[in-house]
Amino acid sequence: MTRTLFKLQIAGVSLCIGLAAGSAFAQDSDRPVPMQHIQNLRDLGGLVGADGKVIAPHRLYRSGNPALGTAGDFERLDAMRLDAVVDFRADSEKTSAEAAFAERFPWRADPVLAGDLSPAAIVPMLKRSTPAQMHAFMVRIYRQFPVDYQEQFARFLKRAEADQTLLFHCTAGKDRTGFATVLLLSALGVDRATVVANYLESNRVNAGYNALAIGQLREIGVEPAVVLPLLEVDADYIGAAMQVIDARYGGMQRYLRDVLHVDVDLIRRNYLLGRGVAF
Repeated sequence: MTRTLFKLQIAGVSLCIGLAAGSAFAQDSDRPVPMQHIQNLRDLGGLVGADGKVIAPHRLYRSGNPALGTAGDFERLDAMRLDAVVDFRADSEKTSAEAAFAERFPWRADPVLAGDLSPAAIVPMLKRSTPAQMHAFMVRIYRQFPVDYQEQFARFLKRAEADQTLLFHCTAGKDRTGFATVLLLSALGVDRATVVANYLESNRVNAGYNALAIGQLREIGVEPAVVLPLLEVDADYIGAAMQVIDARYGGMQRYLRDVLHVDVDLIRRNYLLGRGVAF
């Protein structure tokens, strides 16, 4: 029986997993990748896409800022053999300490969201805002994603057309990365309920980081209820982006094909495996 071998890296140990022909590893969510200091790193492999086929493992990864990783984390990233690391952050979010990562990995900047997104700019806004105002602020940002940043997200999806092994990220791997994942999973034919559930999974994966951030911000006078809308993802946020896509562009598939000019069929051929049972 024909078998395909996939290499899985867990805590520095390399495992080879054989899949019998006609089998797969269908699952309801993606798989967190253990790292010491890289936030929200997940492998999209295993999610069910078009025609019941599943996304291949170890090809498409999403995360928070990977440049914060340890030496051990970088070794694990090396083992992923990434073709590109796409960074959606603005320049104001970066530091000179990230130079070592840029030298080691194929890091490609393509900023989504302009302006000053540094803590020095965000903290005063938090101090003068209410929870409702921060929630509305996030909804406005998400409504901008499908309208104002088409070129960036189209370039990202063109990398998927080129069959690249990708890691894509922003700061916490939840908003810009979350929207990019929604587009990518939709291109792969993942159903909307699963796409939204995958997006919301960042709240669980980021819970520890969020608790730490809340404690630090509270010490400088920012109330937890005010910062939570900024730290967490919300169905209202991604719902706002999808509403724009549905109302303005005629739905997700039309948006992908006619607005971003993405070859959805090619992306599916690149990353989808056959039908089968759980991995």
